[in-house]
Amino acid sequence: MMEPGIAVIVLNWNGAADTLACLVSLSKVRTPAFTTLVVDNGSTDGSAGLVRSAFPDVELLELPSNLGFAAGNNAGFASLRGRGFETVVFLNNDTVVDDGFLSPLVDALRDPWVGIVAPKILYMDDPGRIWFAGGIVNQVTGVIAHRGIRMSDAPRFSVPDAVGYATGCCFCMRSRDYEALGGFDEAFAMYGEDVDLSLRVRETGRTVRYEPASRIWHRVSASAGGELSLGKHLRKSCAAVRIMTRHRMWSGLLVYPLLLPFRSAGSLLKQLLIRRASARKGGVA
Repeated sequence: MMEPGIAVIVLNWNGAADTLACLVSLSKVRTPAFTTLVVDNGSTDGSAGLVRSAFPDVELLELPSNLGFAAGNNAGFASLRGRGFETVVFLNNDTVVDDGFLSPLVDALRDPWVGIVAPKILYMDDPGRIWFAGGIVNQVTGVIAHRGIRMSDAPRFSVPDAVGYATGCCFCMRSRDYEALGGFDEAFAMYGEDVDLSLRVRETGRTVRYEPASRIWHRVSASAGGELSLGKHLRKSCAAVRIMTRHRMWSGLLVYPLLLPFRSAGSLLKQLLIRRASARKGGVA
């Protein structure tokens, strides 16, 4: 039986080196058959030409300006309409994929009650450490977080499960579902559009699935100033408020501001401890 058409959309903005590394990893994925589309979001670093030269078989959509994450991905999806792609995978350009990452995602969608699927995502610079093992959305406290983040990979993170949301770093959907939901909400400037989309999937009665048999590695925040960036935390907080307002998480709106200073301090401390431990392991004083 032939697999339905599958498209993998990789959004690029001035990230030539990351995008080329991502495409190298995708070139090693042999099954199932798929088409790769690179959406160049108005880059000025020559990305489009480098992709065209290094990967002539990869489709390339050049946008005249940087539309942002949501609109850029929506534009890529719109360009594929009418071509028989029943399944779409959205993949960050600052990732590399396992050569078997695609089949588990596509297979999970054989269950009609699964609406969106996300893989296990590990840190590229610390391949044994979890970045994403499913998303948590707590409507009472307003906490929106990655499960397992910064923890060492362990058997408990290798169990498929229904989760709160799928990260936009990588997820797989039926094209008809993505279109029916209107794709990413472009009102989200950066961050939160993935959580919003996942919640809209859940509101249709379908589940968000974490599928650890699919694995990728992520160069975290390569385009946003690093994981400790104050700007990133501010943008994520604004996105969280928009999500809670849109999805009527009234309790979360009240509690979230109270917990934010403690969550930020705890996150910062945990990252600094991990970096210190990594430095000691590497023999750095």
